[in-house]
Amino acid sequence: MKTRIAICGYGNLGRGIESQIPKNPDMQLVAIFTRRDPAALPVGATPTVHIADIQNYADHIDVLILCGGSATDLPEQSPQLAAAFNIVDSYDNHGQIPEHMKKVDTAARSGGKTAIISTGWDPGLFSLLRLYTEAILPAGSTASFWGHGVSQGHSDAIRRIDGVADAIQYTIPIEAAVEKAKRGEAAGLSTREKHRRLCYVAAMADADTARIEREIKEMPAYFADYDTDVIFVSKEELKENHARLPHGGCVIRAGETAPGHRHTLEFSLKLDSNPEFTASVLLAYARAAHRLNDEGVTGALNVFDVAPRYLYPGDPAEAVRRLL
Repeated sequence: MKTRIAICGYGNLGRGIESQIPKNPDMQLVAIFTRRDPAALPVGATPTVHIADIQNYADHIDVLILCGGSATDLPEQSPQLAAAFNIVDSYDNHGQIPEHMKKVDTAARSGGKTAIISTGWDPGLFSLLRLYTEAILPAGSTASFWGHGVSQGHSDAIRRIDGVADAIQYTIPIEAAVEKAKRGEAAGLSTREKHRRLCYVAAMADADTARIEREIKEMPAYFADYDTDVIFVSKEELKENHARLPHGGCVIRAGETAPGHRHTLEFSLKLDSNPEFTASVLLAYARAAHRLNDEGVTGALNVFDVAPRYLYPGDPAEAVRRLL
């Protein structure tokens, strides 16, 4: 029996989920929920429903994938919906993940549901690599770098600012910091020393661009700790020059097992489409959420809690034969 997937939010990530479900034969898309007029969504045969009616579909969905932004959507939606649905989200405000998980856990346990939070590639796959490498090489230093690429969460945070019509934000690693990490000198590097942020913003007519720039640069948890450049462009230029959504990054762990015996572990990603790849990760964890709930596991989990065999689309015994 296929896992019945529903999408909540039809932006870049929601469209990414829709595009990747056909590549997962054990899944089917049964509904798309939106705050917009459902009739206006450019989708095919999948039912589109206003989010106000989402609770009416609880018995028809195995896993609800939340595709809203971490700035304002997921902090509210994940706890609200986890009591009625098995959910997967991509909440990516790293410093607030413990608090987010606690709220979602309370809701999911109250309804006997399974919620897997903060999935994707960072947090998500990169989180796993940080844990694995620090467990294996305890004497050393770890650094994570993102980009050069578009951050969906940071772009969304800019678009929520009053007066912004559209925006794209690029995260850019500072090469000198990357080289230090490879030499095992990452300890002590500040957030500002590792990355800078470049924002292209299309402002609404008569918007106060000085205020918008100030709000971006002072936004806590997103831009305040970085050197940030804000460039105002037209909507046409934004669409023409910044429509693609590439991203990537790497996790580097360097350390010693004995004096003079140095080791460097590096995991990297280069993505042509951040939404499509992130969607692929969320779908794997949606499979896990369904399986775990069937086994009676409830509450909020993160990627550290989910064994890899729950992600694999086939028989775990086949994974052992073919991949181990």
